[in-house]
Amino acid sequence: MVKIAILDDYQGVSLSMADWSLLQPNVNLEVFTEWLHPNSLAERLYEFDIIAAMRERTVFNRTLLKKLTNLKLLVTTGMRNTSIDMDAAKEFGIQVSGTSGSSHSTAELTWGLILSLAKNIPSEDRSIRSGSWQTSLGIDLEGKVLGVMGLGRLGAKVATIGLAFGMSVIAWSQNLTEERASEFGVKLVSKDTLFSESDFLSIHLQLSDRTIGLVGSLELGIMKPTAYIVNTSRGPIIDTNSLQQALKNGTIRGAGLDVFDMEPIPLDNEYLVLKNTVLTPHVGYVTEEVYKVFYSETVEDIKHWLDGKPLRVLNNL
Repeated sequence: MVKIAILDDYQGVSLSMADWSLLQPNVNLEVFTEWLHPNSLAERLYEFDIIAAMRERTVFNRTLLKKLTNLKLLVTTGMRNTSIDMDAAKEFGIQVSGTSGSSHSTAELTWGLILSLAKNIPSEDRSIRSGSWQTSLGIDLEGKVLGVMGLGRLGAKVATIGLAFGMSVIAWSQNLTEERASEFGVKLVSKDTLFSESDFLSIHLQLSDRTIGLVGSLELGIMKPTAYIVNTSRGPIIDTNSLQQALKNGTIRGAGLDVFDMEPIPLDNEYLVLKNTVLTPHVGYVTEEVYKVFYSETVEDIKHWLDGKPLRVLNNL
């Protein structure tokens, strides 16, 4: 009997999102709906031959992988997962496979955060429920400057929507070219100009050694005091202490955040008490459509591996 663990199914929907019966009768499934603390991972997961991970919610570093001596296949949703030590997995004979996904939902959430900040939607929702009426002033998007940090698939979609709102769109990243920017009707600018001119600055970069802490006190300090920053990429791209100070001091007007240094976010995190933030719990990819792709392709990956024909392999053994 092959034992399979489905991790971090916070909503308890994994078994309804795909036809897991395709793997029967040779497997035993166990679904973990709660986040497992790193200190308990080795003990809780030791018995499993296959683990299905949801994005980067669980960290599989060398220390943990070395302890999981029964593990033969690790499936991650998405085709990139920086929380998995691929070299260690290969060294210990653990096959890693991925799935496809979608950037649409994260781009849509980005605009949900921008609109929530511009129109004070969360605070007005709370106030009307408490008996108040019209407690704040929103701002228009038309005529404002949208800054996009990273103009890949997701950033380009966000930029295109910004143009549809009548915004001027500027962009910067380390490798962005004039040709790429002009393809989407976007103006390529310097990093300093991106921060100093943006009314809304949205981050769409992958997490890497050169993007960790890319946005710090220097960058936040040259932003307009009326500006907002939005991050739906990865928490460590923005230096947390610098952003929290900027929000407390009024250096910028507010922030919309879907990602954090530590997830789930600790209850003592200062973001939770700052009134000029709109926060969501890393739900950019958490939609019915995306989950159906994630879990159905996870089933495919497992079935192909059991048949001796690994699919969507991320580390060639």
